[in-house]
Amino acid sequence: MFRFQLYKRKYFSYQLVLCILALCGIGLVILNSAMANDVDHDGTMIKQLGGIIMGLCVMFFLTIVDYHFVLRFAPVIYVMVILLLLLVLTPLGVASHGAQRWLKIGFQIQPSEFAKISLIVFMAWFYWKNERKINKPLIVFGGLLFFLIPAFLIFKEPDLSTTLVVTFIFIAMLYTAGISYKWILAAVLIIIPLAAVGMFFIIRYQNYLYENFYQIRRLLSWMYPDKYVSTGNNTQQENSVMAIASGQLFGKGLNNTSFESVKNGNFLSEENCDFIFAVIGEELGFLGSIIVIGLLLILIMLCLRIASKARDKAGRLICVGMASLIAFQSFVNIGVATHLLPNTGLPLPFISAGISSLLSLFIGMGLVMNVALQRVDENAIEW
Repeated sequence: MFRFQLYKRKYFSYQLVLCILALCGIGLVILNSAMANDVDHDGTMIKQLGGIIMGLCVMFFLTIVDYHFVLRFAPVIYVMVILLLLLVLTPLGVASHGAQRWLKIGFQIQPSEFAKISLIVFMAWFYWKNERKINKPLIVFGGLLFFLIPAFLIFKEPDLSTTLVVTFIFIAMLYTAGISYKWILAAVLIIIPLAAVGMFFIIRYQNYLYENFYQIRRLLSWMYPDKYVSTGNNTQQENSVMAIASGQLFGKGLNNTSFESVKNGNFLSEENCDFIFAVIGEELGFLGSIIVIGLLLILIMLCLRIASKARDKAGRLICVGMASLIAFQSFVNIGVATHLLPNTGLPLPFISAGISSLLSLFIGMGLVMNVALQRVDENAIEW
């Protein structure tokens, strides 16, 4: 469980810890301001602070637990998360806003958030154990099946945004595992025509699809904003863009009382989570937004740097998995808030409200930090 003889204290990633603390600190400050007028302000802030403290404890504990020890239980962790995802789809699941994504077992959790970390741990174990057989059809399609099971269950909730996250994680880890370019080329030759046909049918039968599929509705509203302006599907994103633009260079300031602000005017329904970047842009301005984006970028780069010096492929895959998770979620959250992407809900890592999201991220970063402690100097790739 502990392999202190292999740990090198000089490789403890203080930069990673400071970056995470800075993001959590900004998150608390912004959350406090964003929810200033909400009746559940105090409860949410207490939960968020408690989640950060609990998450830090879990992260530091996992920092000293050998990640190879955790990988031994990868199949068990994978099966447990699959069971939780199945339970979500039963009457035990908690529905909200037209989706059933939560599970109440004394306390409320969102299993799909932990499914991201479970997939990272399991695929790292799977590709590490089959390192020499990575391009054999059995391993390629076996890995695809292990990915598709949780992805399908998450999609059924329905939760398209998280399905896209686990898809991106899987693709990044598969590439890092050393998949042959022949497999990549074959996949591209299949996916591109299918995507083209899919887009043709979406455009050709958009009226029918718009009426029956909410995911397509959001996509079409983004593609044809003028045509669907009366539906109000783009209203939140338009308000978000206006809020970010109104912040200008230095922002309006935290806890401002302007009625025109997104929080005081109640222009956004998810300003504490999916659209929290709108509050950052409005209250901290361009400089504050750049600082947040810079911290997230540094966090991603640090994960990739640790991956480049990992002791083995398992450690490298864990770090790449976490880097891809943070990168994709950050890109989509900010892209949605700035109307560069269709409206879909994803939390901004370490900043948005949500205990399940926080704890899952801290678990993953604890594993990354243990990989850093066991890094090797010999033949390390220079950053």
